Amino acid sequence: MKAVLALMLVLAAGQCLATELDRSPLDALTTDGQKVRLFPNGRWEFVDAAKAAQAQKVAAEYPENKTRPVDAQGGVFGVGRTIMPGDKDYNRGSLNPKLR
Repeated sequence: MKAVLALMLVLAAGQCLATELDRSPLDALTTDGQKVRLFPNGRWEFVDAAKAAQAQKVAAEYPENKTRPVDAQGGVFGVGRTIMPGDKDYNRGSLNPKLR
């Protein structure tokens, strides 16, 4: 009896792991018939390349999608001033005269 329970537990755990490892995107249809690709992390995109490019262009206009560039300095956790490359204060070092 114990062996049967142990075997059932192993099989159930295997099924859970198999569903966790299946992380491939799914193709789906919206209610108005447009084909989209759904990703496991919650992101989605149009399957049609032209529609995807148009959606990217529209999404770039929203302020929440305009993040700090990789080369910028400052702005820890979205708080504070972000200094862009080319600014006179970019990479200026310490303002302490003893350390200059």
